[in-house]
Amino acid sequence: MFALPSLKPFASKTGTSQVFAAGTWLRQRRQVAETAMYLERGRVLLGVGQDGQLRHQLGVVEGPAWLDAAFALQGRSCCLDMLADTEVRVLQQSQSELACAVSELPHQAQALLQDVSKVYCTQIELTVSRLSKDAEARCAQWLLHHAKPSEQGGLRVILHLRKRLIAAQLGIAPETFSRVLRQLRDHGLIAGRGSVIDLPKPAALEVLAVG
Repeated sequence: MFALPSLKPFASKTGTSQVFAAGTWLRQRRQVAETAMYLERGRVLLGVGQDGQLRHQLGVVEGPAWLDAAFALQGRSCCLDMLADTEVRVLQQSQSELACAVSELPHQAQALLQDVSKVYCTQIELTVSRLSKDAEARCAQWLLHHAKPSEQGGLRVILHLRKRLIAAQLGIAPETFSRVLRQLRDHGLIAGRGSVIDLPKPAALEVLAVG
């Protein structure tokens, strides 16, 4: 799991710690958080929860270690559910203070942390998407993640990879990927042909991406 041991002294001086009983949900997917959590002691399970249970376990973190610092550094909501497997002591660090601490590191170290956290978040989001979302939601999320502003205004995605490779990333068959694109086009959520895809209704795609 992603850890920032060099920031521990900073966090210990400025954050606030709490003790949680085993079975407590420390973080739930789609929850907007203003803090990053540092696990001082105890064990936390990471995965995808459903109906009050951890349906898919993707990892285990033993303290001391950061739980969601990568997402905080990227300014992204954590896509993992986090369940205390034992009694835990967690330090809450504001994202702004964490960013300030990182800014005091050497430039190369900052760049490394940003690169590692970006790759980590992307891989975790892809894994969770495969477990919890249908093909349409996965495709919508992928399109939004790769969209860039176009010269004509609005958002546009340029397909730099073959569709079969994109489908493999999404964990679906190439035929399914093509079918979903046709459905999105029929509903007016995407436009364009070939390797250029315009997103005329990004808000509607965001709703679909939630799954």
